Amino acid sequence: MPRCHDDERSSLLQFKEGFVIDNSIGGCDPSAPSKIESWKLFHGESSDCCSWDGVECDEETNHVISLDLSSSCLFGSIKSNSSLFHLLQLRRLNLAYNDFNFSQIPAQVGHLLRLTHLNLSSSRISGEIPDEISNLSSLISLDLSDNNDLRLHKLSFRGLVQNLTHLKALHLSSVDILSRVPDLLANFSALQSLQLDKCELQGEFPTGIFQLPELKMLDISGNSDLKASLPDFQKGSPLKSMSLSEVKFVGEIPSSIGNLDNLEQLDISQCNFTGQIPSSLGNLTKLTLLYLSYNNIWGQSSSLSWLCKLTKLTDLDLHGINLNDNIPSQLMNLTQLSFLDLGYCQLTGPIPSWLVNLTQLPAIMLDHNQLVGQIPSWLINNIEYLFLSSNQLSGPIPFVNNTFSQLAHLDLSFNKLQGSVPSSLSKLKNLEILDLNSNSLAGEVDLNMFLQLSSLVVLSLSFNNLLLLTKISSNANIQNFMFLGLASCNLSEFPTFLHNQDQLQFLDLSSNNIHGQIPSWVWNISTTSMYFMNLSHNFLTGFQQDPYPVVLQWTHLRVLDLRFNMLQGSLSIPPPFNNRSRNECKLAMINLSQNQIQGQVPRSFASCTKLELLDLSNNQFTGRFPSWIGNLPELRILNLRSNGFYGVIEKHKPSNFSKLQIIDLSHNNFTGELPSMYFERWNAMKVADANPTRYIGKNEEFTTTPYYNTYDYSMIINNKGSEMEYLKIPGALAVIDFSHNRFEGDIPEVIGNLKALHLLNLSNNMLRGHIPSSLANLKELECLDLSANKFSGEIPSLLTQLTFLSSFNVAYNQLAGPIPQGNQFDTFEDKSFAGNVGLCGAPLKKKCGDVEASTPPPPSLAKDNGSGSPFEFDWKIVLLGYGSGFVVGGVAGHIFTTRKRGWVVRTFGLRRKQRRRRRQTGNRNRN
Repeated sequence: MPRCHDDERSSLLQFKEGFVIDNSIGGCDPSAPSKIESWKLFHGESSDCCSWDGVECDEETNHVISLDLSSSCLFGSIKSNSSLFHLLQLRRLNLAYNDFNFSQIPAQVGHLLRLTHLNLSSSRISGEIPDEISNLSSLISLDLSDNNDLRLHKLSFRGLVQNLTHLKALHLSSVDILSRVPDLLANFSALQSLQLDKCELQGEFPTGIFQLPELKMLDISGNSDLKASLPDFQKGSPLKSMSLSEVKFVGEIPSSIGNLDNLEQLDISQCNFTGQIPSSLGNLTKLTLLYLSYNNIWGQSSSLSWLCKLTKLTDLDLHGINLNDNIPSQLMNLTQLSFLDLGYCQLTGPIPSWLVNLTQLPAIMLDHNQLVGQIPSWLINNIEYLFLSSNQLSGPIPFVNNTFSQLAHLDLSFNKLQGSVPSSLSKLKNLEILDLNSNSLAGEVDLNMFLQLSSLVVLSLSFNNLLLLTKISSNANIQNFMFLGLASCNLSEFPTFLHNQDQLQFLDLSSNNIHGQIPSWVWNISTTSMYFMNLSHNFLTGFQQDPYPVVLQWTHLRVLDLRFNMLQGSLSIPPPFNNRSRNECKLAMINLSQNQIQGQVPRSFASCTKLELLDLSNNQFTGRFPSWIGNLPELRILNLRSNGFYGVIEKHKPSNFSKLQIIDLSHNNFTGELPSMYFERWNAMKVADANPTRYIGKNEEFTTTPYYNTYDYSMIINNKGSEMEYLKIPGALAVIDFSHNRFEGDIPEVIGNLKALHLLNLSNNMLRGHIPSSLANLKELECLDLSANKFSGEIPSLLTQLTFLSSFNVAYNQLAGPIPQGNQFDTFEDKSFAGNVGLCGAPLKKKCGDVEASTPPPPSLAKDNGSGSPFEFDWKIVLLGYGSGFVVGGVAGHIFTTRKRGWVVRTFGLRRKQRRRRRQTGNRNRN
């Protein structure tokens, strides 16, 4: 006789009918049948639902008390009238790792008042967590984690948990909570596991939670707005795992942390800790994972003797800690290590031979140090993931003699390696990423050797002394690359193998010898994936489809760099999207500078609402000022220097330019008054940026590789022939350069509101009137050039309050009266004031009251007469091109390519979160 109740069997079957089986769902095992597939009636007769997979019944009452359908490949929505909510005897409900198609949690879940365990993690549910969950006062375990569209806004965090006082496990990872952690959680004496990572928590984390008597696992990582203080830990704490990364702490790591002698995993990376690493960490002899990276802490090798005691460590991350010594020899005792990150640790000396004894270590990161000497051959032949970029390593790339090498990622970029690229690299059949960028490698390299590596998706040979041979053999298999860095590879034409590429995201062919027109097929490469295209510093003359405008097909393109070529004609970038198109312009940077492009600025730029940098300088663009550009909401840098723009900047319908902080209109033919209505709207120039470490640029992440790219916008300022180079543009920098035009009238007083300005150049115009005293409000101003105009009156004495002012020029005007004295004005030379008959006082020889005057004749105001002014801006904004740096026409560039560390960890199962999730799933099943 079947044990189960008829109504419950019917409810289960109705529930089954509401879903389809989709084996492609993440967490689903496509090789195993879904648990729900065993739910069947036999020949129309009743069957025992208590024997169905995932169903458990009470031994005495035969009621269904547990339903575990985790990882059952279910796809569909949980509806409010679902028969699931008829199972009123349910105590455990686990629907994790399915796909509920962003449906909400029905309020009817509150009917299941007997529930002790509820798990809906990683199941693609969305919306607000219903109030009714707070009524499930019997809950022991609540897991709603890893549903990125789930929110807890309407119901407060306190309101959710205040009745759930029996909780042993509360897991809300990645739920958007956006509030404080309620203090009452510190009273939940039964709590054993608390996961609140990536919840956008705010305020101060209750310190008492660290001291809960049963707490074994605590994860509040990824909450960058959360503040916390560690208590004075006592011995006997049951804590086994504590993840606090990105939470803001103050001060040093307390030595009492050594009392947590049950700890197995400790992640306190990016927590703002300072001071020396406490030696008491050596007491944590059960540790398998220790992450201390991205703090302001230090510990020289001589003070790391405590490391020898942590013999169970498998994961060690000291990234960014100032060791300032050789690679610590204490590591040789850690024979279980499978992940080691010593990047950015200021390590010196050679790579030690004893590292070869760490036979369990497939991933080692030693990048961005000062390591010297040669690369040991055993590293190439025995490691899976090897990061040695940005060191001082020299000598040849080691020969590959292990045909069974598992090496998947080899990054040797930014070193001093010499010799040829060894053909033995073709033996690395598992190689996915090869980065040899920016070394001193020389000789011919045959592209065919890399085409034998079927897994290779990232190849960078840029900025060496290589000659890349791109003729493909007839039997070659051309795989799909995602990243190709072929800058400065002595290419004379576009490689034809690019015809076959349809998954490229990044292509750099800059600094080669490619002549002639850009073939039309280039614009059709990887149209659905390309986000970075750099063809700069070549000898390109135009577009093969002239006389028709170029229309880009790359709908995901973020960066387009065509600067420093000989391009002519007109172009349409991006394509003019229509309103019905799902595509949108994603360009963040367009750099067409140093070409010969003609015509007006393409109106299609107006669709690039994500554009941050637009550099059209040194071309032959014409027309009036394209005021519609001001409607681009993200635009921060606009450079129209040295073109043929003309006319008055219109006053009607002013654009916003609300984020604009650098603008160069110099060396054009603009006329009329200065655009005061724009000054009023340049909000980004009104308040100085409080974060001095922020730079203007973009982070772009590959979809299936462990790389992300930071391309920072760069800038060069020429100050009387000497260059000041900004390889990264500080986020606080604000610049206005309107020099070498024909602007008239007064400087509007409103310019004094732009208090974040660092550089202001209005020289070589026809401006008149008095120098406004409101300029004294520009407290951040470093450079001010008003030379070669028609200003009259006195120099405002209030300008002496500009204590950052390092360069000042008012030469060749009609100024009179005494030169202000004091502060920075005592440092300026006489040429800063030359050509003003009425000026007197130091540093001029003319004393105030002296009737004699001796001044040189004023310079011609003709454009580009070569004389310039003593302080003349000549800056160009460029993409940091992928490579170690090159100088062409005074412009240097880099792009910094960094691995995505978490990806490397995840690829071979080292990530603590994954291991923890597996253990928790097992524990939940046992409970």
